[in-house]
Amino acid sequence: MHVGLYFGSFNPFHVGHLAIAGYFAQFTELDEVWFVVSPHNPFKEKKSLLKGHHRLAMVRAAIEDCTYLKASDAEFSLPQPSFTANTLAYLGEKFPKHQFYLIMGSDSLEGFPKWRNAEVMLEHYRLMVFPRIGHDGGELRNHPSVYWADDAPQIELSSTMIRNAIAEGKDVRCFMPERAWKYLDEMNFYK
Repeated sequence: MHVGLYFGSFNPFHVGHLAIAGYFAQFTELDEVWFVVSPHNPFKEKKSLLKGHHRLAMVRAAIEDCTYLKASDAEFSLPQPSFTANTLAYLGEKFPKHQFYLIMGSDSLEGFPKWRNAEVMLEHYRLMVFPRIGHDGGELRNHPSVYWADDAPQIELSSTMIRNAIAEGKDVRCFMPERAWKYLDEMNFYK
């Protein structure tokens, strides 16, 4: 099985995340895309994060009808902050018959050389990259392990914008899958 791993805080999960995952699951060789909910990204501050189980619940609610999309809590039992190389090793042991791919935006690809064990990951995994406006992928743009999904949707939407809009009393239901928005709204998050 070919599985794309889409890592993120998903704080909150929004339609941009869903569109990217749907694209990779339907328009590439991937059989499934797993949203790997990160309890603590080493490049982000933890103070604005909802607890991991709430973010995981939002993702699960949003994708429950999509058989080719899964929510993964693999990083919840690993040391924090979460390092992708550690998660890949863990998933490789747990699912030895799966072939894993990393899904990321071109902005993340630019910073990828700074990730822990980046060289090892480039040797053993394919990076499936979607374009982000203003980011060309940097020094890894033409690396043989990088696959460019130029036709992937470009949705300039951020979780930060959604959190800020909620704090200002704005209605963000159009930016989130309906079930994820209902979960967030019922829990009164970010208000």
